[in-house]
Amino acid sequence: MKALVYNGPCDVQIKNVPDATIEKPTDVLVRITTTNICGSDLHMYEGRTSMETGRILGHENMGEVIAVGKAVDRVKVGDMVCLPFNIGCGFCESCERGLTGFCLTCNPGSAGAAYGFAGMGPYSGGQAELLRVPYGDFNCLVLPKDAQEKENDYVMLSDIFPTGYHATELAQMKPGDSVAIYGAGPVGLMAAMSAFLKGASRVFVVDPNKDRLALAEKMGAIGINDIEGDGAAQIKELTDGQGADCGCECVGYQCCDKHGKEVPNLTMNNLVEAVKPTGGIGVVGVFLPEDPGAKDELAKEGKLAFDYGKLWFKGQRIGNGQANVKAYNRSLAKLIHAGRAKPSQIISHELSLDEAPHAYKKFDERADGWTKVILKPGQ
Repeated sequence: MKALVYNGPCDVQIKNVPDATIEKPTDVLVRITTTNICGSDLHMYEGRTSMETGRILGHENMGEVIAVGKAVDRVKVGDMVCLPFNIGCGFCESCERGLTGFCLTCNPGSAGAAYGFAGMGPYSGGQAELLRVPYGDFNCLVLPKDAQEKENDYVMLSDIFPTGYHATELAQMKPGDSVAIYGAGPVGLMAAMSAFLKGASRVFVVDPNKDRLALAEKMGAIGINDIEGDGAAQIKELTDGQGADCGCECVGYQCCDKHGKEVPNLTMNNLVEAVKPTGGIGVVGVFLPEDPGAKDELAKEGKLAFDYGKLWFKGQRIGNGQANVKAYNRSLAKLIHAGRAKPSQIISHELSLDEAPHAYKKFDERADGWTKVILKPGQ
C-alpha cells in the first residue's frame, strides 16, 4: 500500500509499504477514504518529538471497513467508520470511566495510545491506503447513511471537532458565557464552533493570522488580532474590564510572540489575564513532558514560567489534557447528521495522498490560505 512515511525532521515521503492486515481477532481493517493533516503532526514533522523514522503518520482517519477479525461482532464489512485518534481497549479502568485518551492497555507503561503518534504506542497512522484498527468494535464509530455525502464533516470527528468541544468542557463553559479562545488554528476554530453550539453569548478568538481570524469571524466570533501582543487587554476592554467568563488554550507549547519567537508560556499567561476571576480555563493545545528542541531552558524539561500567583489570586480553574474522543463523537455526529454542525467549513485544501509531502511543507510554513488539509488516498 502507499503510505506517508516519516524519514526525519521536515522529511516525509510517499512509499510503498507492506499492507496493513488483521493481526488479532478483535481487529478491523479499514480502507482509508479521508485522512487529515493535524497541527500535532507538525510537532513530529519538525523533529520536535521522539518519533521514530520509518513510521507512518496520521491520526485523523475515516474510511470503509473491508475486513473484520473473528471476534468482531458489531462492525460489518461495508460500514463507513470514523476512528477516534485515541485507541482504547474498552475494558480498562480509564476506558470504563470514559477516559479513552488515557487507556491503560493499548500502550503499556503509559496512559494513552494513538495512531501514528510519538510516544503513544507502535500503531501505524492512517495517512495511507489501509489502516489496522485495534479493538474495532469499541473504536469504530459507525456512521449514518449520509457518511459519503458529508464525509469531509464526519472525518473531523476523529480529533479536532471533539477536541475543540473538549476545550469548552474543560473550561466548564455554560450557556450565556463569554469565551476567550487563544489560537485560530483548526482546533481553536472547532472550539469556537462548539462554544456557539453550547450557547455562548460572545466568543473572542485571538490569533495573529488574518486568514484564520476571518474564518473565526465567519462563524460569528470576535476576532482579536494579537500581532501587537495586547489580545488580553482587548478582551478586558470588551468585557467592562472583567475578562471573559472562561477561556480555551488551543495553541500549545510552540506558541509564538509578535516577533515569531517561541514563548511556550505565552498563551497560558495571557489566558490567566484574559479570563475573569473564578473563571475556568481549558487546555487542549499540546504541551510535552520534555522538548529537547526548545530554545527556552525550562521548556526543554517540559516546564513553564507560569503566572501561578495570579491564577491563584484570581481563583481560576484549569482543566488539562487530550480529548477523550469517544465521550463526544457519537453526539457530535448527530449534530452533523441533522445539519446543525458543519466542521468542514474550515477546510482549505483537499488533496491526494501523493500530494501530502508538499502539503506538510506548506502547512508547516503557515502559508497564507492553508488552514486545514485533508487527504484522499483513493484519488
